[in-house]
Amino acid sequence: MNKDLYKKLQELRRTLEHHNYRYYSLDDPEITDAEYDRLMRELIEIETKHPEWLTPDSPSQRVGAPPVDAFSSISHSLPMLSLDNSLNEAEIREFDRRTQRLLERTDEIEYVCEVKLDGLAVELVYESGLLTIGSTRGDGITGENITQNLKTIASIPLRLRGTESAVPERLEVRGEAIMPLHEFVRLNQTRLDSGDPPFANPRNAAAGSLRQLDSSITASRRLDFFPYGIGLCSAPLPPSHNRVLSWFEELGFKTNPLTSICRGIEAVIDYHRRIMEQRDSLKYEIDGIVVKVNHLAAQERMGVRSRSPRWAIAFKFPAREATTRIKDIIAQVGRTGTLTPVAILDPVQIGGVTVSRCTLHNQDEIERLDVRIGDRVVVQRAGDVIPKVVRVVKEQRSGREQTYRLPDRCPVCNSHTIQAPGEAAVRCVNLSCPAQIKERIAHFSSKNAMDIDGLGEKLIDQLVEKGLLKSIADLYFLQKDQLIVLERMADKSAENLLAAIRTSRRRPLERVLFALGIRFVGEHIARVLVQAFGNLPALMQATPEELEKIHEIGPQVAESVNSFFAQKENRHLIERLEAGGVEFTAATKPMGDKLAGKTIVVTGTLTGFSRKEIEERIQQLGGRAAASVSHNTDYVVVGENAGSKADKAKELGIPILTEQEFNQMIDN
Repeated sequence: MNKDLYKKLQELRRTLEHHNYRYYSLDDPEITDAEYDRLMRELIEIETKHPEWLTPDSPSQRVGAPPVDAFSSISHSLPMLSLDNSLNEAEIREFDRRTQRLLERTDEIEYVCEVKLDGLAVELVYESGLLTIGSTRGDGITGENITQNLKTIASIPLRLRGTESAVPERLEVRGEAIMPLHEFVRLNQTRLDSGDPPFANPRNAAAGSLRQLDSSITASRRLDFFPYGIGLCSAPLPPSHNRVLSWFEELGFKTNPLTSICRGIEAVIDYHRRIMEQRDSLKYEIDGIVVKVNHLAAQERMGVRSRSPRWAIAFKFPAREATTRIKDIIAQVGRTGTLTPVAILDPVQIGGVTVSRCTLHNQDEIERLDVRIGDRVVVQRAGDVIPKVVRVVKEQRSGREQTYRLPDRCPVCNSHTIQAPGEAAVRCVNLSCPAQIKERIAHFSSKNAMDIDGLGEKLIDQLVEKGLLKSIADLYFLQKDQLIVLERMADKSAENLLAAIRTSRRRPLERVLFALGIRFVGEHIARVLVQAFGNLPALMQATPEELEKIHEIGPQVAESVNSFFAQKENRHLIERLEAGGVEFTAATKPMGDKLAGKTIVVTGTLTGFSRKEIEERIQQLGGRAAASVSHNTDYVVVGENAGSKADKAKELGIPILTEQEFNQMIDN
């Protein structure tokens, strides 16, 4: 064992967890994001070389784990109850009177008031300080095991802080997983650009993100977490709820700073009014406040009903909507060329915010609402960050309203738009469209694509805005004297960037194909296409029918690839990339034919390979790495938590190999 390397691993973990706590729990970072990323890459590199050193509480576990086939069920030790709602001051005063009766008191009750976060209730189980299980609330009795997804949330400690004696042997922490508003806006724009329906609100987005079978998708969505209560605890609890929240902070959690102790119901009502005034300035969505009797002994006396506690209640905010007029509808072009119709409104105040624009999502939504230019419409922000049209006030139509259809040419570059069969999205497929170019460059230069180190978001903005990059091909014609005049671009950093660009010219063809950003062509499909056609000219000339003959290529992918290469702008882009020195070299030739003609499915968590590594190994030996088990599958390689694919292999009589057996097969 390399003791020095292991010591370095331990130090990296301590350093990363320290900075993670400073950033996410204390909001007081000590290092830059770039430095944090460098430390994380160093940790992952060591753990990849020494998988036997990997532990469940390593900071690397936050980046996601191999996909699972399904979530298992988890029974909660104690039921996760829901809350009764009060919608006005009269109802919250009645709650106070009922509390006084149950506690046989006439004086003012001490309450703790918290903002009612609009997310997904989850439970975290810590054993001897280590996060072992994370689950959804489910029906309150049974939830889903989403441990790997919850580990990706940076504000959730993987190991509790504090001394061993201060950490209970078992602690069940309950709280709300939420999606911050800026992340919700970013995610919905990405979905619209890809032709996917946007999430209706941050709550749905958080729930959808946490129920991804691939935890790396959850990790990419940057969720947050606030604890609000305890299930089972093996140690004595503090005497009051506000002391429990302070204890959470000592254990490494971030608690909500808006929580307040309120003595008497009038103080609660005043808190409700103050929070409602702050609502639109918060970085996350709330839909009310939660009122709890502070002292735990009093909570115990009051008890619970079958589904809700008697000692707590939600005091909701009123819905937010207003009526206004649509002055115009315009088409806005997103990152991947999706044209999104946007309603230009007579400005209107909704929940303290002036709303003058509102997305209509796509042509199907326009037709579903029957919305027209000139219509009076009801616009709502209840639970939504991006305002939406709820309905048209058709009885106020004058007859002068105008119908709207998305244009057949891109409003930015004038290229023809397309609409794939069965899809709502209308797209500009010109890769050099200025509306798309910044995000295209970011994708093209990303680590799994051309991996151009040093080409960050701010530099891309400068290069595009100064006219130095009008397409991704322009990267390969940049000169040092063009770079050194840019902000924060010294002589050495310019040289480093140009060196990274030169190195990227030799990336394998499958990575170049992925980097081009063709819709539906991810890393795996890019490898499949290169394996089938061998070179770019053959792929560019392929008809949809020829593409569909390839295993794993369906009509949707075939049409997308064919449409992309049919565009003269994109063919010209390929020519310029070649002129810039991009080699378009076919993928590494097979290292042998031991798996020639064999179809192999990999499932579960492996120790010696990442999913990507074993799939590449299979392909290098002439085999095909498939995603699902069928009668055509020759072998299924299983790791831990193999799930339904292993079951299906048994059912079909397909040979099942352990990772060790697979290694023996390819080494013999």
